[in-house]
Amino acid sequence: MTRNSRYILLPFSFIYGSVVQLRNKLFDKKILRSATFDFPIICVGNLAAGGTGKTPMVEYLVNMLMKKYRVAILSRGYKRKTKGFFIADINTKTFEIGDEPMQIHQKFPDVTVAVAEERIIGIPAILNDRPETEIIILDDAFQHREVNAGLNILLTDYNHLYTNDFLLPAGNLRDNKSSSKRADMIIVTKCPADLDRKEQKKIIQELNPLPEQKVFFTKIIYKNPYHLFSKKEISLEKNLDVLLVCGIANPKNIQEFLRASVSSFQIKKYKDHYHFQQGDIKDINRTFSEIKSSQKIILTTEKDAVRLLQFQNEMSDLPIYVLPMEHQFLFNEGVEFDKQVVEFINSFERVN
Repeated sequence: MTRNSRYILLPFSFIYGSVVQLRNKLFDKKILRSATFDFPIICVGNLAAGGTGKTPMVEYLVNMLMKKYRVAILSRGYKRKTKGFFIADINTKTFEIGDEPMQIHQKFPDVTVAVAEERIIGIPAILNDRPETEIIILDDAFQHREVNAGLNILLTDYNHLYTNDFLLPAGNLRDNKSSSKRADMIIVTKCPADLDRKEQKKIIQELNPLPEQKVFFTKIIYKNPYHLFSKKEISLEKNLDVLLVCGIANPKNIQEFLRASVSSFQIKKYKDHYHFQQGDIKDINRTFSEIKSSQKIILTTEKDAVRLLQFQNEMSDLPIYVLPMEHQFLFNEGVEFDKQVVEFINSFERVN
């Protein structure tokens, strides 16, 4: 979006912001009520509309906690084609729960993954259907204040800090910057691997956290790609030419990674959460066939992969691989983050 476009849209952002501010004040003054549960609930969210790495952070928490606790994840299930409360099982399809919950469900089949438009309904439903549950992680729920989570983890992209952004539609913020004060932890994601202490301090000063708020920093690491259907892993080599197929909010990090890892790449970019159609698959096939190289693959993201699985008949003969990504804490602060999360959980008698 150009600077002039932002200025034109600023009056609409002011109107949107006034509505959001009124709503937040009603919650702050308890005119609108937030439900509180005597149960460990962790919320992972952001102020911006997508692109901060919420799902990989949920996966980080699941990986860290599932060996000791019975974990459940509750999501809205963005762009799913079902309504109401739904728990994923072995027969669940992507369209029933949404791409991000499906991604988590496939990675952690033994973990409860549920969707519900209203978290205040979904939480009791999980506890009723899966009474053994010891922790619920709310995916992308920071701006939904009907539930007061016990631990709020707020993410912000290093390249697009919320302090430098505007409210929708002039910018990407869907909540006021002041709402960051409700977070218990703030994580600056997608940082460069060589981020130094001087810049770390500068960013913390810009975010201006409350004394009790801890700011963490993470970088994205990419693991070996695996085949979409056979799951066989490969290593990315410098002689590879890649067709990147992605429908995510911001592919900048993947593009930078590929520039350093392969011979060349081109990108077919789709809208975030895009539902692929038969015509798209034909177009991907055609574009891939036009790459003049004997060493070439198609690469896609984990979120896109769950939406491409339905086209196995059309794509099974293609070298199409999925690129996994994870958060890694900088400055050796992962241990401190893990400790704070576990201390919060253990403050509830139910899981002691």
